[in-house]
Amino acid sequence: MKEQDRTVVCNRTERKEENVRVRNVKTGEIGFTFGCTEEGGTIQVRLENGQLDSWVAADCEEAPE
Repeated sequence: MKEQDRTVVCNRTERKEENVRVRNVKTGEIGFTFGCTEEGGTIQVRLENGQLDSWVAADCEEAPE
């Protein structure tokens, strides 16, 4: 995910309280955002199975429904 895309996703997640659907391009996993860490450049996601994870933003892309 490019920096500009990460900013948009994090703004939607943090300011609008949206859970954005994202895909990890390395693993293929789908998750829904619930937080972002600016310092570490990570996105916190809730996976489809309910588990929580943290992904490097560069490994993510917004996933269509």
